[in-house]
Amino acid sequence: MRTVAWLGNPFFCSKLEAHGWRVAFAGRLPHLPLGWDEVVALAGGTPDLVVLGDSSAPPLLAGLERYPCPTLFYSVDSHIHAWHPLYARAFDLVLASLADHLPGFRAAGVAEDRLRWSPPYARDEDGPLPGSPREFGLLFVGSVNPVTSPGRADFLAQVGRLHPGLAVRQGAYRELYARARVVLNEAERGDLNFRVFEALGCGVCLLTPRVGHGLAGLFAEGRELFTYPPGDARAVAAKTRVLLRNPDLCARTAAAGLAAVDAGHRARHRAQALGRWLDSLDLPALVAARLARADSLFRETLRPLYLHAAEGYPAGDMPQRYLAAARGAGRPSGS
Repeated sequence: MRTVAWLGNPFFCSKLEAHGWRVAFAGRLPHLPLGWDEVVALAGGTPDLVVLGDSSAPPLLAGLERYPCPTLFYSVDSHIHAWHPLYARAFDLVLASLADHLPGFRAAGVAEDRLRWSPPYARDEDGPLPGSPREFGLLFVGSVNPVTSPGRADFLAQVGRLHPGLAVRQGAYRELYARARVVLNEAERGDLNFRVFEALGCGVCLLTPRVGHGLAGLFAEGRELFTYPPGDARAVAAKTRVLLRNPDLCARTAAAGLAAVDAGHRARHRAQALGRWLDSLDLPALVAARLARADSLFRETLRPLYLHAAEGYPAGDMPQRYLAAARGAGRPSGS
C-alpha cells in the first residue's frame, strides 16, 4: 500500500485509506519549516506522496523543490493568503478550494493539468439529530471577534437589530444546528466556506451570502438553500421573516440541501476525486519535471517566501530556521 505523509490540516485525509493509501498524518509539527528528513521521520518511512493541508500558516516545508516523491498543496485560505499561488508553483499538484482563484494559480505558473478545484465539503459524520427542540429561529455559529473579523461583527450586530431573535453561538455546530429553524452563514471575505456544507450536511435550512467560487453551480437557490446579497442585513431580516412563517418550505429546502450533500459533497467524495486524479497521473514524470527546474523554483519562488516568513517572527528560533531554509536547508541528503 502506498503511503501519503499528510501534514498540517487533516481535512479528508483519513478517507484516502479506502483508495489504496496508508495515511501518516502529522498535525502537530515539531517546528516550522520541516525538511525532508523530518517529513520522513513523521511518516515512519519514505512516503510515496507528501500533502500539505492548508492550516493558514507560513510555508511549512523546506527543501520542497528537491523532494524525491510527488508533492501536493491543498489551498483553502487563498482569500486571506495572497502568496498561496506563488507557493503552489513549487508543488507537483495543487487542490484549490476557491474556484474564482483558479485563474490566479494558473497565472502564477501552476499548469492546468496540475491544478484541480476541490470545493469545501461536509464531514461524513455530519447529519440531522432528530428530536432536538428548534429553540433558535435564526442561528449563527462561529467566532465573532471585532478585532479579527470586524466586518462579521458589524454585520451580525446589524442583523440582530433588525431581527432581535438572532442567536450567535460557538461550540459543537452539529448539536447547535439541530436546534435551529434557519442557519445563517456569513463570509467576511467572500469565500465559499465550510459552513455552507456543514449546515446543509446537518439537514438544516441555510441562508448564506450569494458568493461566487462555484456556489450557484453546486446548490440551487430556493430549492436547496437561500441566499442574500453579501453584507445586506435588511435582506437577511426580510428573508428570515418569510422562512420562519413557512416551516414547510424550510423543511423541504433543508431536505433537498441534505440530499445534495449526500450525493456529492461529503469528505468521502473529495477523497474519491483525489484518489482518482492521483491514479490517472504519471507521478514519477511530474517529480522528474520539478527536479529539472529545482534551482529556479528555489531561487524565484521558495527563497523569497522563506525570507519573508523569517521577517514575520521577531523572536525565537523561527527566523533562523526560515533563514536556514533560504540557504537551502531541508533538502534530501545528497541533493
